Amino acid sequence: MDFELTEEQRLFRDTLRDFVNREIRPVVREWEAADRYPAEIVETMKELGLFGLTVPEEYGGLGVDMVSFALVFEEISKGWMGIAGILGSHSLSCWMIARHGTAEQRDRFLPDLAAGRRRTGIGLTEPGCGTDLQGITTTARRDGDHYVIDGRKTWITNARHASPLPVLVKTDPATYPAHRGMSVLLVEDGFEVLRDLPKLGYKGTESCEIVFDAVRVPAGNLLGGVEGRGMQQVLSGLETGRINVAARSLGIAQAAYDEALRYAARREAFGRPIHDFQAIQLKIAEMAIKVQAARLLVYWAASRADAGDRVDMQAGMAKTFASEAAIECALTSMQVHGGYGYSKEFAVERLYRDAPLMSIGEGTNDIMRTVIAKALTSGKETVG
Repeated sequence: MDFELTEEQRLFRDTLRDFVNREIRPVVREWEAADRYPAEIVETMKELGLFGLTVPEEYGGLGVDMVSFALVFEEISKGWMGIAGILGSHSLSCWMIARHGTAEQRDRFLPDLAAGRRRTGIGLTEPGCGTDLQGITTTARRDGDHYVIDGRKTWITNARHASPLPVLVKTDPATYPAHRGMSVLLVEDGFEVLRDLPKLGYKGTESCEIVFDAVRVPAGNLLGGVEGRGMQQVLSGLETGRINVAARSLGIAQAAYDEALRYAARREAFGRPIHDFQAIQLKIAEMAIKVQAARLLVYWAASRADAGDRVDMQAGMAKTFASEAAIECALTSMQVHGGYGYSKEFAVERLYRDAPLMSIGEGTNDIMRTVIAKALTSGKETVG
């Protein structure tokens, strides 16, 4: 049982930290407050090959192991979680195309996606449908050599840049159960971005509502070339997505702990640094415990994925625990900062706004608990 990163993973982590310290930390306060799109940072991520994280090397991607994948989202989120969001949906969709796409789809899309010449996201959630994906109302009607899509999607990351955008649709709305009539279409253009959704945190990256009004998509853009497999394709991708969200949560929790530790060392009360007081020490110790426990769960889930296992339970555990650790550490760090924790001049205020999304994204934590319980009660997984 090895709890250490390999030498290659450590070097990769160091490269990521250098990128964050050089490109993200100097601008995050100003750009986040302005909700400015970080185009310059995106260009550097292209140069580093980060848009090819889940693209196999044969198509020009990095094809990283899942622990290294988690390191990317952990390290970037320590600097600015919104930047990690730009890579998150893109990486999930690249993974789906690489895993489920036809040979023609892989050859046509993956090289450009790996280089960042194309960008992508994922079109799942609808204004009236979130967790219950079988309840989506977006349809795709076959018309000769095309599908015609009608419907709306919301909370779409990278919406203005996505081509193709994998979109979950009902190709056979009458089929029961509904998932048997669901497919994923790779939409390259034709949809309209209606608006950017105003958000508490998660600034920098766009979150949009989009509409499909008789959008025509070539039949060759049906992911995998066979109708009715969309739900399975999406759910397999979400396993990877949950490791991504768990790692982002870990980054937020680590950053909150780091900020509290630094502040407690330099802030004085009654002539002593406040880290000398037991009340502060208890908070710092509790944060450290949560951060390290979250890290072990995240790396464990990632390593099991590298071993070729299904990781519904492991990714669910990591995502649930790490996201709740992020929320708790952000609040505790704010308490250590006292009044300054409520000021936009300190990073902890941003961490406090970013953390709650992690307990919602890629399936709420209540849903994750049901996934974990089903795996345990079915006898397919065990603890201990």
